[in-house]
Amino acid sequence: MYSLTGDEYIEMAVKTYSRSMLNAAYSILGSVPDSEDAVQDAFVKYIQKAPDFKDANHEKAWLLRVTINISKNMLKAKGRKNLPIYEDIPYEQNNNEVLQCVMSLEEKYRTIIHLYYYEDYSIKEIASILSLPRATVGTRLSRGRNILKTMLKGDFEL
Repeated sequence: MYSLTGDEYIEMAVKTYSRSMLNAAYSILGSVPDSEDAVQDAFVKYIQKAPDFKDANHEKAWLLRVTINISKNMLKAKGRKNLPIYEDIPYEQNNNEVLQCVMSLEEKYRTIIHLYYYEDYSIKEIASILSLPRATVGTRLSRGRNILKTMLKGDFEL
């Protein structure tokens, strides 16, 4: 896809996608150190597998999917559920109240809301990334929005 050496290509991928990957991992894990570990593990898989991508969007979607899977596996790990959920938030803090509400949602809503609003993916693209039916993604997005509206008491328009 690019005419760079292996190291340059990896460095470019890290610079280009690491923030999105970190935010996706944080939306699941709620912990900056764990999110950083998930992103690092995703890049290790990226280097090991050296997949061939048709374009930059395909590459980003692959990296996000791997990051999300790693994050979910970390969440399932023994003892993980007892850790505090809030630490330093890596998101750009445009509205801390909204972000706190998003982070308090169940993971199935939080991940879809993150991909839709923070990463600008369509419902079809999210369905592909998460290997879910489009209808499920649409339903979870709608339910997540309704929960957020209730939590925010109509102060913000989603």
